[in-house]
Amino acid sequence: MLTQEQIEFYHKNGYIGVASVLNNEEVLALRRVTDEFVEKSRQVTEHNNIFDLEPGHTSAKPKVRRIKSPCLYHSVYDQTLRHPNILEIVSQLIGPDIRYNGHKLNMKYPEFGSPVEWHQDWAFYPHTNDDLLAVGVVIDDMTIENGALMILPGSHNGPTLDHHQNGAFVGAVTDPNFTPDGAVPIELEAGGITLHHVRALHGSAPNTSDKSRRLLLFQYCAVDAWPLNGISNWETFNDFIIQGEPTNQPRIVPTPVRIPEPYADKKGSIYELQTLLENPLYTNKQ
Repeated sequence: MLTQEQIEFYHKNGYIGVASVLNNEEVLALRRVTDEFVEKSRQVTEHNNIFDLEPGHTSAKPKVRRIKSPCLYHSVYDQTLRHPNILEIVSQLIGPDIRYNGHKLNMKYPEFGSPVEWHQDWAFYPHTNDDLLAVGVVIDDMTIENGALMILPGSHNGPTLDHHQNGAFVGAVTDPNFTPDGAVPIELEAGGITLHHVRALHGSAPNTSDKSRRLLLFQYCAVDAWPLNGISNWETFNDFIIQGEPTNQPRIVPTPVRIPEPYADKKGSIYELQTLLENPLYTNKQ
């Protein structure tokens, strides 16, 4: 469980790192399963519903930058999504009634892993309230050299910045006055977790080290936070509840919102979407 000091730090800064949430056996299981998926990617030549591939991916040298929705494809990932230690910590920050609204595994290979440009998750999926956060399960020791998650402290209390370019949503901050000055890395050993508020500005640089950086990401919401873009099916929506009961009474809190429409024509993950940026802050040297 978090201490009161840690809880206050999160609410003030919009993020926190927590060490030793998973044990060594659990970390080794995540590494083993992830390695198995990379082996399967040798048979893939382009992005599909499971794999988002790095430029230069080949069957001889597989390079996966994201496993999409991993919990759908292996029980080890799904068990981690529902890990009691993680849920206990999340409950302390957004309340005991928890829904998830996404999961992915982002990977940075030694000396070239793709960056993620600065953005706010809130820009992708605004809700009726902002009791939402992302948890990153650290599979490899995460350092600034291998592309640690970078956060701009306190930015969750500020505006929702423009993520549109030429009138289309491109999944990264395009405000010409934005600068990540003051950003800090969340550096943790494997088995720790990162947590960041849905409105916190964050990104990650390319991996310049000789060590991998794999981060399993879960998106959690308070059950009474409803997506402003609506839901397609009541039963499916409630299948994503991990703790608590369904409600048709969303809690509405004033928050700065920009709807992610119209979407750019580019299809695929955030990596593909962000290739449209005319002025990226990170340069991927590959």
